[in-house]
Amino acid sequence: MAALLHPPDSLPVLVLALAVEAVLGYPDRLYRLAGHPVTWIGALIAVLDRGLNREADSPARRRTAGILALLLVLAATGLAAFSLALACGEFGLLPGMVLCAVLAASLPAQRSLHDHVAQVAKDLDRDGLPGGRNAVAMIVGRNPETLDEAALCRAAIESLAENFSDGIVAPAFWLGAGGLPGGALYKAINTADSMIGHRTPRHEAFGWAAARLDDLVNLPASRLTAGLIIAAAALSPGASPREALAAVRRDAGRHRSPNAGWPEAAMAGALGLRLAGPRVYGTTRVEDAWMGSGRADANAADIRRALVLYRRACGLLWGLAAALACLALAA
Repeated sequence: MAALLHPPDSLPVLVLALAVEAVLGYPDRLYRLAGHPVTWIGALIAVLDRGLNREADSPARRRTAGILALLLVLAATGLAAFSLALACGEFGLLPGMVLCAVLAASLPAQRSLHDHVAQVAKDLDRDGLPGGRNAVAMIVGRNPETLDEAALCRAAIESLAENFSDGIVAPAFWLGAGGLPGGALYKAINTADSMIGHRTPRHEAFGWAAARLDDLVNLPASRLTAGLIIAAAALSPGASPREALAAVRRDAGRHRSPNAGWPEAAMAGALGLRLAGPRVYGTTRVEDAWMGSGRADANAADIRRALVLYRRACGLLWGLAAALACLALAA
């Protein structure tokens, strides 16, 4: 039973989960009926935020409350995922792997990310700048009204690169390393960071632990993602693996995030673009370094070029997982 919780048997689960999610995504009917693991985790985080994050408390007390909230979220998520993995194992190794993979397919978001980014290019071509702004608002946190066409296209490509890391490669990494509980715990951390890990008056102290832990658990995946994009560029006519590698070496460490710069720099260099740089979130202007040394005037065609790289990088991720699974099972 416990074998599904760690390699080698967690690796075939990862391979199957990535394949299932790439083909089926997360069905809309299932989402309408039961929600999604991220929405369940998010609901718990919202309750804890309302109950424990008191504005009258000192920053130190709010930081302690945030640590407690994060521990409660991780305990609830880990217990649920561990119980499900053990229940899958009761059906025997192979059936258990399949059942666990079906459950784990809710953790990566290959298909959803692809479709949302592709929609930006489609709506920009069909409806012009207003359509593109409406579509990009679904995937980025910055103020879409401040974006011209080039900035809008850069935002879509940046979101594709960054979310490839923390929405696909990272849950795959932790799913392979720790089975269903590993992948689920990663999603809980990442969801907590996205909800409360902001440097705002309300969440700077309360979300401190979530933000720091998210930075830590994304370290291996961000580096792996950059490598996958560089490798995908080597397989894509018109993309440059050499420039992708050079951009990572030169620019990744200059990003304000310890992780986002790696996939963004790789994508920028591969496509001959400049990504990141100054941007506006709400009404706040954030100064950040540019990733890549190419042109900044991105367009819808560049979004589609980025999607080609993304699809090939997803294929490489699946191939890497399959190779590791074969090696682990043969050992």
